[in-house]
Amino acid sequence: MSKQKPSLARGTRDFGPEKMAKRNYIFSTIKSVFQKFGFEPLETPAIENLSVLMGKYGEEGDQLLFKILNSGNFSEKLAQVDLDEGYKNLTMKVSEKGLRYDLTVPFARFVAMNRNDLVFPFKRYQIQPVWRADRPQRGRYREFYQCDADVVGTNSLICEAEIIAILQEILTNLGIDFIVKINNRKILTGISEAIGAAGQESTLAIAIDKLDKIGKEAVLLELKERGFSDESLQKIEPIFSLSGSDVEKLDFLKTFLKNSQTGQIGVEELEKVLELSKAYGAENEKVEIDITLARGLSYYTGAIFEVKANGVQMGSISGGGRYDNLTDLFGLPGVSGVGISLGVDRIYDVLDELNLYPDFAAEGTKVVISNFDKILLPKILPILAELRMNNIKSEIYPDSTKLGKQIEYASKKKIPYFLIIGEEEIENQLFSMKNLITGEQVKMSFDEILVELK
Repeated sequence: MSKQKPSLARGTRDFGPEKMAKRNYIFSTIKSVFQKFGFEPLETPAIENLSVLMGKYGEEGDQLLFKILNSGNFSEKLAQVDLDEGYKNLTMKVSEKGLRYDLTVPFARFVAMNRNDLVFPFKRYQIQPVWRADRPQRGRYREFYQCDADVVGTNSLICEAEIIAILQEILTNLGIDFIVKINNRKILTGISEAIGAAGQESTLAIAIDKLDKIGKEAVLLELKERGFSDESLQKIEPIFSLSGSDVEKLDFLKTFLKNSQTGQIGVEELEKVLELSKAYGAENEKVEIDITLARGLSYYTGAIFEVKANGVQMGSISGGGRYDNLTDLFGLPGVSGVGISLGVDRIYDVLDELNLYPDFAAEGTKVVISNFDKILLPKILPILAELRMNNIKSEIYPDSTKLGKQIEYASKKKIPYFLIIGEEEIENQLFSMKNLITGEQVKMSFDEILVELK
């Protein structure tokens, strides 16, 4: 067999020990806040039936699903007519499963399947990877982690206010300067009605969701191509240039949407969420109404959120919203939910670029013990064991070799201390401790070493 040069699949990354330490710092920061707000842990399989996934993310989302070929001879029953029908119909005949696109739809499936065992309102958090067949670029990967928190079984807008509070605490703890943008899908429905395009809110949302990427003119062109009249496009113009305070934006919407009952409900909900979030202590300057915020996923029905990190060129690092009908699709009607998803990979890149990782985030082994006399090992290993019993991250160099090579090993791994234990040290119970950062070396008792390392 010819040798093959190792490579990674496009849009994926390896994470070595140093990077994993940083990722774990992010995970633990997020998890601790989720738990503080009463959310319980959940995991679902990486693989879901396509019947669960398809039709939940809109047409464009469905195209980004990674499908898994059926095992065995997946093409055995195919005929020429199947090939002639096109790739969409063909895909469904050779693939019954796919990798999950997000954590929300699998969560809805879980709730529907376990409805009799759950206590509602049910609050869960989930930290797992998801997969999207997207075009890889900076901040956009084909495999990436999401950290989700959702609550289902209540319509209360307190949950939306809690999401803003959760985001504020997590991002403040991580040191990220941020802005939470908020809108409501009912307002987008109202806008489509106000401009004479009733029933086309999904098309409007999909197009507006691309505003940051393609600009206003391209959005208007896409809407025109999808059947929006020139009159409708003229009426929507003020939406793109809307500015001012949140109060001014709400006043504009109350007038603009005066003939849309759904739009008026959306404005009321948005106003109430902002009021409740302020009662929670959310900083006003960290939350902003953005009428052009749409979120491309088709299952949102109420409040929608998106979070941007300031001071760095990066897409949104978090997003979410209210969904009323997601469990209906799995035979459980009338269960409303709201949730938020944080993109760990983008947060990782933000912290990296802005140099926001604390020193302890990448801390591994604290001390390496020398090994240059095999005869002494039975006396050295108990010392190593006692260090570990005192919760000190420690290791012994596995090979008996020159001291210089062992110290070089510890230095390259950025381990701060090296403990030299020879026959004399064991006899006197005084050990040579070398600080590899300062170069200082002193004799210490074991108790003094414990104090130093802790």
